[in-house]
Amino acid sequence: MSSSSSAFRAFRIHNDAAGYRGSLETIGADALSPGEVLVQVAYSSVNYKDALAGTGKGKILRQYPLNGGIDVAGTVVASTDPAFKEGDAVLCTGSGLSETRDGGYGQYVRLPSAWTIRLPKGLSLRESMIIGTAGFTAALALLRMEDNRQTPALGPIAVTGATGGVGMLAIDIFTRAGYAVHAISGKASHFDFLRDLGAAECIDRHQLAFSGKPMDSARFGGALDNVGGSMLAGLLPLIAPYGNVAICGNAGGIQLETTVMPFIIRGASLLGIASAGTARDIRDRVWERLSGDWKPQHLERIATREVTLEQLPDVFSRMLAGESFGRTLVRVDGAS
Repeated sequence: MSSSSSAFRAFRIHNDAAGYRGSLETIGADALSPGEVLVQVAYSSVNYKDALAGTGKGKILRQYPLNGGIDVAGTVVASTDPAFKEGDAVLCTGSGLSETRDGGYGQYVRLPSAWTIRLPKGLSLRESMIIGTAGFTAALALLRMEDNRQTPALGPIAVTGATGGVGMLAIDIFTRAGYAVHAISGKASHFDFLRDLGAAECIDRHQLAFSGKPMDSARFGGALDNVGGSMLAGLLPLIAPYGNVAICGNAGGIQLETTVMPFIIRGASLLGIASAGTARDIRDRVWERLSGDWKPQHLERIATREVTLEQLPDVFSRMLAGESFGRTLVRVDGAS
C-alpha cells in the first residue's frame, strides 16, 4: 500500500442515525483500527457470529463503524514491530476482530502484533481460513478436555450440531486425535458426508430420547456441544466417569436445567469454550496442533462454498435461515 490514504474495498458495518447497515464500500487505510502490523488480506471466512454482526440480528460489535469478519489471513505489507516483516504470512482469529476493531472483510487490515499469528508450517493461508474460528474452537475444546485428562479410553465423543462448521471440523480433528466420534444432527440426509469425515456413528437428534433421569447409563466418554439448552442437559447424565463436556454454542437456547449428580457422582466436568479471548500462549499451542497432528484431513470437502466480499449479504441471510452447510470461505482480492 503506497500511502495511509490509499483506497480499498471493505464490508463495513455502521449503526448511526441512518440505522444499522452493512455493505461494501471504499475506505482508506487511515480509517483502520490501530495496530503494528498492516496486512494485505487473502482470505477470511463466515461464522454464525459474522452473520449476526453483518445483519444486526445480534449485538456483536461494541463500536461503529467497523469492517466485519472475525477471521483473517494474509501477507504483511508493513510492520512497526521487528517480529514481523514485509512478506510474512500471518493469521488472526477472534481477538476483538469485528467487535472492537476492524476485521477481515477488507482488502487490508491492521492488527496488533500481540495477536498476530505467524502462519504455521504445514498450513496454507487458504487452509487456515477454512479452519478459522470454527476449527480453532473445536481444537481448543479438545486441548482443554485433554488438559483435564480426557482420553479415547473413556469412550466415544458426542459432537452436537455436527453439520455446522465447528461440528464438521470437530469430527475431523477428534478423529485425527484417536477418538471415536458420534455425530448428532437433525440433518440425517448429510450422515454419509459426516461418516466420510470420520464419524464412527451418526445419531438423528429427532430420534435421540433422553430419559430425564439425573443419572443414566454412561454412553459417551465426553462431548463437544454446539447446542446448549435441553441437548446439553440430556447429554450430561450420559457422560462416563471423569469425562468432559465442552460447551461452545447455544443454538438450542441459553438456559440449562440439570442436577449436580453427573458432577458429584461421576466427576464429570463442564468446560466453557470462549475462543475469541483465548490467551496468546494457548493460541500458539492450538495452532501448533492444527498444523501438525490435529490438522483436519478433509478441509476442501468441509469448505462447501467460496465467495467474494460482494456475496456476503446473501451468505448471511442463508446462514441465519439455517440453510448453510459446512464452511464458507471468503476470497478477498488485495488491492495494490
